[in-house]
Amino acid sequence: MPSYSGVWNLVSVYQAVAQGNWPSPPSYGYFSGFGTSVNTIEYVNITTQSNGSDFGDLTQARGTVPGACSSSTRGCFAGGYATSLGNWSNVIDYVTFASLGNATSFGTLTQRLNYLGGCGSATRGVFAGGDDDGSSPHVNVIQYITIGTTGNATDFGDLDAKLSGVGACSSPTRGVFSCGGVDTGIRVNTIQYITIATTGNATDFGDSVITRESVCGASSSTRGLFAGGFSNTTNVIDYVTIASTGNATDFGDLATANYGLGGASSSINAVFSYGVTGGNVLQYVTIATTGNTATFGELPTANATCACSNAHGGL
Repeated sequence: MPSYSGVWNLVSVYQAVAQGNWPSPPSYGYFSGFGTSVNTIEYVNITTQSNGSDFGDLTQARGTVPGACSSSTRGCFAGGYATSLGNWSNVIDYVTFASLGNATSFGTLTQRLNYLGGCGSATRGVFAGGDDDGSSPHVNVIQYITIGTTGNATDFGDLDAKLSGVGACSSPTRGVFSCGGVDTGIRVNTIQYITIATTGNATDFGDSVITRESVCGASSSTRGLFAGGFSNTTNVIDYVTIASTGNATDFGDLATANYGLGGASSSINAVFSYGVTGGNVLQYVTIATTGNTATFGELPTANATCACSNAHGGL
């Protein structure tokens, strides 16, 4: 492999990329929304199996379960249970990945929400569903932000039902939402999708292999994974091919049945935090294959319930 120091012309760069010889920046996952309602943000290098490190703090302590989305440079964390408020939050925070430090206020969601799903593209972040602290227990709202700016979320469209705890992942063009719990306490196995660059209601994609809520999503640009969930708390991981439609296929199992996990991914690996029931152990899978998770490392703090990355499938 040639040296990549110095100045390169674009033709040479494109040739090196096509040949797989151009160096890529490290892939990092960022975890927050801890079940103990702390304000910690922690990160790991997805490329290597290792323990996590402290990144900084959210603007307010939040526990289960915020939503998260990210571009390659900025991560946004929204909603969740705010200890200082004693109920759900509508706050959106952001961090700049290139520098460690505390989060900064980004704006607000359209309402106070908990258990919302988050995904996005290089430019737009999308949050779907959630548990409302008002008169409606769950919502069907899909809302979006432009990640590179700051400001309040804007209405995108609707899910096909009022759902809390949907799993979310994305390719550069599509956002996919799996399962969820409806107002009556009944859970669904529905998978639905949106085109991220537009606005509008979600469209049916297919069905998950099981019925559940509080699902975790992660993806490469081609394959979406959904892990864990609450329906007699499960360890199931299933997957879909994002560019197509159809029912999910069994992928493998988490090491332990859990729900409300955080999922961060690169184009190769998906890393899952322990989730609501406790523990700081991280586990991972290779997205392009199938199989059970392997141990990745540990976070400094237990119970991370949301995550994003600088190299996920939507970028």
